[in-house]
Amino acid sequence: MPTVSNTSPILNLAIIGRLSFLRHQFGEVIIPKAVFEECRIDENLPGTEEISAAIREGWLSVKEVSKRDQVILLERELDIGESEAIALALELNAELVLIDERDARRICKSIGIRVTGVIGVLLKAYKDKQLPSIEEALLNLKEKAGFYINDELLKDILRDAKS
Repeated sequence: MPTVSNTSPILNLAIIGRLSFLRHQFGEVIIPKAVFEECRIDENLPGTEEISAAIREGWLSVKEVSKRDQVILLERELDIGESEAIALALELNAELVLIDERDARRICKSIGIRVTGVIGVLLKAYKDKQLPSIEEALLNLKEKAGFYINDELLKDILRDAKS
């Protein structure tokens, strides 16, 4: 079963140089066209070269959503990238969706789609000994990628990583 991703996990992991964790953890990752467009790989921005390389290598692929009615329905609450990622996951009967935004995660869970996000990917990499320091990775995520992690969540993540 495939794994589908929204923009945030792809882009944030690429910005901190950890996009390859997706390949190690999931094999192939599929993104909808809207997510591909949100990544803006034709521009020279942080992370875009890593995303381009993943597409060239074939483990990150772009697929068009064919059921547009689902996208339109989801867009009532979510942005286009999130809506297409969830619609594509339903269409492909995906095992998992990589998504960080709270409302999108809530919708996925309500319709029975498993979710994880960039923090979950980093935690798994740390526990699998692919990442030497979870604290450094989270700091890079905050500083380089501008990813918001509140202090309480950060403490919980670090505590979970130690157990």
